[in-house]
Amino acid sequence: MEILRTPDNCFSNLKDYPYEPHYTSVNTHDGSDLRIHHIDEGPKDGPILLAMHGQPVWSYLYIRMIPYLTAAGIRVLAPDLPGYGKSDKPANLGDYSYQRQVDWMVQWLEKNNLEDLTFFGQDWGGLIGLRMVADKPDRFSKVSMGNTGLPYNPNVSDEIIEEVKAFRASPLRLTPFSMMKEVRKMDGGETSPALKFMYWQKWCWDTENLPIGFVTSSMMENRPRISMLAQYMFIKLGLGRVSNFGSELVKAYEAPFPDGSYKMGPRAMPSQVPIIPDASLEQQKKAREFFNKWDKPFLSVFAGDDPVTNGIEEDVLDMCPNAKSAPHIGGGHFFQWTRAEKLSGILIDFIKEKK
Repeated sequence: MEILRTPDNCFSNLKDYPYEPHYTSVNTHDGSDLRIHHIDEGPKDGPILLAMHGQPVWSYLYIRMIPYLTAAGIRVLAPDLPGYGKSDKPANLGDYSYQRQVDWMVQWLEKNNLEDLTFFGQDWGGLIGLRMVADKPDRFSKVSMGNTGLPYNPNVSDEIIEEVKAFRASPLRLTPFSMMKEVRKMDGGETSPALKFMYWQKWCWDTENLPIGFVTSSMMENRPRISMLAQYMFIKLGLGRVSNFGSELVKAYEAPFPDGSYKMGPRAMPSQVPIIPDASLEQQKKAREFFNKWDKPFLSVFAGDDPVTNGIEEDVLDMCPNAKSAPHIGGGHFFQWTRAEKLSGILIDFIKEKK
């Protein structure tokens, strides 16, 4: 397996990311060593929150929450998934799958000998992390999650499956704006989510140098449209890194990727989301059956205004009858950034609540 490692100097001068790096090596299917990064902040004897990020971000997403959590006496562990952040980045499409991410992160969990954890995951962090809990339940005492789920779609019609496959293979070229327009339509209506999410999947895969900083910042910051359009023009001209229109947030989310070759993870992983039946089907079924019998605390925290995941909470609560639902807090898909204080407060109360 060809593995890329982002040079340390790419992360120099990042705003509000002073954290000491911690690294763990795990084994890949072909025996290669894959280095996974995490940050470890807060009192070493405090209750542990394992906070996992999603697509296409990294542990930087949690920097606004960490001060609230650690001030409350909570130890925060935030890993970067392989392919993201300071973790190593397999270079080829075939290196990535849902199952491999689960396998790599379970190895990371065991090598760090982590126990009595409260889990929190969002986006891919939820899909992968919930499978980790189901695989190693004795290491977890509580589970929380938000703007994510454990999708299981065995009954998608053949017609929709063929439409999704044909769309993925089509010559249509999407822009960030046309893609985001379609993703916003996921919120409500009777159209199958698969027929909306496929726009995100196709755009990520077809875009060789995915403008990750541009897209993530547009979902986290209120920026004038003219500024966004100007920045996108610089990106199209190959001048994104020298543009004066990029914010500190844009720089932070581009930092892990010196060039497009490092972006295979964010390009490949969206197509691994099981919106139609695939190789993950049986393992998803087993995990959902596990959570149907889960008797430890489980908290569902959704923004309520995220077009990507609105409607998923009902499925989560049905999957885990023991789950409790927190009031929606707003903030969109990346509410760890936009609602950091409110989300931190909910998690602090959940962690400190007597079992």
